[in-house]
Order: sequence, then structure tokens, then C-alpha cells
Amino acid sequence: MSEFWLISAPGDQENLQALERMNTVTSKSNLSYNTKFSIPDFKVGTLDSLVGLSDELGKLDTFAESLIKKMAQSVVEVMEDAKGKVPENLLANGGLKEKMKYLKIDLTSFVTHFEWDMAKYPAKQPLVSVVDTLAKQLAQIETDLKSRTAAYSTLKTNLENLEKKSMGNLFTRTLSDIVSKEDFVLGSEYLVTLLVIVPKPSYAQWQKTYESLSDMVVPRSTKLIAEDNEGGLFTVTLFRKVIEDFKTKAKENKFTVREFYYDEKEIKREREEMSRLLSDKKQQYGPLLRWLKVNFSEAFIAWIHIKALRVFVESVLRYGLPVNFQAVLLQPHKKSSTKRLREVLNSVFRHLDQVAAASILDASVEIPGLQLSTQDYFPYVYFRIDLSLLD
Repeated sequence: MSEFWLISAPGDQENLQALERMNTVTSKSNLSYNTKFSIPDFKVGTLDSLVGLSDELGKLDTFAESLIKKMAQSVVEVMEDAKGKVPENLLANGGLKEKMKYLKIDLTSFVTHFEWDMAKYPAKQPLVSVVDTLAKQLAQIETDLKSRTAAYSTLKTNLENLEKKSMGNLFTRTLSDIVSKEDFVLGSEYLVTLLVIVPKPSYAQWQKTYESLSDMVVPRSTKLIAEDNEGGLFTVTLFRKVIEDFKTKAKENKFTVREFYYDEKEIKREREEMSRLLSDKKQQYGPLLRWLKVNFSEAFIAWIHIKALRVFVESVLRYGLPVNFQAVLLQPHKKSSTKRLREVLNSVFRHLDQVAAASILDASVEIPGLQLSTQDYFPYVYFRIDLSLLD
């Protein structure tokens, strides 16, 4: 599963034994894979400031998760022709362990081997400063993401619109890539070449009748220049003065005159626009994908640091001072085992908060002084990390 449960319990002897019991039960029952989650000793500050930070971190957590999901989706959109390779582009820097420092590793490995980045987020700074650094970093990434993807999206949309014009049927598609100068009588004061769409079953009828549909049609002037599933595009040359009469007679015979006049400059402009857009898209693709990969990693790493901060702040608020708690990362083995895993945790830690433990069994019980919904609150500190970012 790509889901993790980040929990903490007080670090006294009784609760360390409870954690050992949890590890034993979950291991024997094959419920989850558990690892210690290291969080540094931060400057606590006042309890009032921690309450404010708790609220701020909750909002920042939601923002960070939303941002990395947007970035993952942007990678999907940019890698339109290679969607199967998207996961290998959603990686994280390997962290501080020397052997992993310069590696890009999968997200699960990063979370299970998490180490706080002291260089980027110094633990000796006040917590408010650490949170502020994270918030500014994520806000800057979001700003850059919007501008970079907007430019690429506009380019892609313009290109798709041009490509659509060349993919419709003969009634609607652009003809600039079908016709050539040689198909038309050009520069004549009297003669004009029209394009007529003829249904496939009516080819023979067209060949027999086109010369007599109107006066002044040039004999043997028709030529088939393109076909689709329904019909063909024929040229016919006639005198300008009989255009309207010819159109009327053609319509009566279920032949459709396509409004098109050969303009070499316009056709050249359309072809050059397509080439330019294709070239621009190719030039932007590499730099944008590289930027997304680097900044996805940065945003993801920031998000896991926010989770660590949330565990620290909530553990101090819940378990009090001096700071003494143990954080553990649980990875449920399968979806069907999550209910049983929750029951084990509730059983092992119910002594931490009898009211909360009871409320899990009885949703009607209110937890005094707590604004959380009971389904989000447990006797132990709990946060969920969901790595299914493309769902």
C-alpha cells in the first residue's frame, strides 16, 4: 500500500513497552511494517504559540499535499506520450545518509528512511521560523508552477487546435496540407477553380454530370485530390459568372461546394505556425520536465518535514513537557487490514485517553474541549501520509 500512519506515544517506560507490544502484534498478524520515525529536539516556545502553530501546520499540510498532487498531474500532462514512465520521474532526493545523499529514490523509501534536513531547516531556530521557511518555499514553488505550466498549456492548446483542424472530415478540416498550387487556375480574370465534396457512391454520377451542371464549366477540368471515409474532394474549373448557379445545381445533386480560395501566403503562414508551435513545444518540454522533477522532490520533502513538525507539536500539546515521545511510521500491508490495525492501536494505547478510546467505539461520545471530529482523533497522535498522488 502507498499509505502510511505516522503515530506517536509518550516515551516513558510504560508506553515504550506498549510500542513493543504493538510491534509484536502487527508483525505476527502481518498487519503493518513499522519503523521508528526520527524527529529532532526543537525549541518548544510557549504552549500558546504551539496551539497557533498546530492550526497553521494543519493548513500548510493540506496546501503541500495539494501542491505535490498538482505537480504530479503536471508531469502526467507533460509526458503525454510516455505516461508509463511518470512514476520514475516522481522521486525524492535521497536525504542526509551519505550513501543516499546524491541519489534520487522512490517516495516510499524516502518516507521510511526519513531524516530531518538540518542544513535546510535548522532545528535550533524557533519553530515559527522553521514553519515560515517551509511556507515560503512552497508558496514560491506554487507561483513558479502556475507561470511555467500556464505558458506550456497555452502552447499545447494552440497546437492541439491546429492539429484538430487537420484531422476533421473534408467538410471542416483545413485544406492547406492537402491542396497545392497546381490544383488551381490562379490569376485569371474569368476562370476560377472550385473544390467540391462528392459522396463516394456518387463518384460516377459526378464524372458524368459535372460539366452540365451549369453553363461555362471547363470540360475535363475535374480531378480527385483527397478522400476520407465518406467522400472525395474534386476540383472543377468554370467561369466566375456562373459560380452561384453551379453551387445551386451541385447542391440539388448532393454535391457540396467547399468555400475555399487558394491563398499561398495564408497557407504558408498556417504551415509555418504549425512548425513553430511544434518547435516551441519541443524546446520547452525538456526544461519544464526537469523543473517539475526537481521541484516536485523539493515540495515532497518539505511536505514530509511538515508531517514531522505536526507530530512534534501535537505530541507536546497532548503529552506535555518535558518533551518525551516516540514517533513510529506504520505501513499497513493491505487495505483490508486497516480496520484490524486500528483496533490493535486502540487496544494498546487506550490508557492514554479513555474518552477518545471509547469514542472510537461510540461515535456519539463527545471529547470535551476538542473541535476535531471523533473519526480524526485517537488516544495517540496520528497523521496519515498517502502517497497515491496520481489517483
